[in-house]
Amino acid sequence: MRVAVGSKNPAKVQAVMKVFSEAEVLSLSVESGVSTQPFSDEETIEGAVNRAKNCLQHSDAEIGIGLEGGVVQTKQGLFLCNWGAMTTRDGGVWVAGGARIVLPDVVAKRLEQGEELGPVMEDFTQKANIRKKEGAIGVFTNERMTRVKMFEHIMSMLLGQYEYHQRLYING
Repeated sequence: MRVAVGSKNPAKVQAVMKVFSEAEVLSLSVESGVSTQPFSDEETIEGAVNRAKNCLQHSDAEIGIGLEGGVVQTKQGLFLCNWGAMTTRDGGVWVAGGARIVLPDVVAKRLEQGEELGPVMEDFTQKANIRKKEGAIGVFTNERMTRVKMFEHIMSMLLGQYEYHQRLYING
């Protein structure tokens, strides 16, 4: 089976490879069709679905995966949100969301002023390529939850939904 993930980000690719351990995983640079810093669940989901669909348009993979990180404003503050989507050639689309934590005000304010989380986190931590490693979730959870683990969790839910669908509708 060939699976295409719509990202070159090592954390996202590694998460897909862990869950689809028997598959050939292709890493593609595809458009999300949303802003570089999604600011709602809806926009983040849309970006994930678009990436998954674009993977199928730009490859011969049987399954397309889109993983998208964003933020969402709540009464309690600005939270990280993470969504994944899986698409199949027969038109199937599955969506799953991941862990959420509130961002410190110093980070949230910069995002609200139009900056993107990755560069803000690099400045905040004085570390390069945070988004390709532990991510903001790893920084603010003392690496008890990393970006790979979070996206692996989402991937497990996506694959589980797909397997359930296959069993229920294909295998009767």
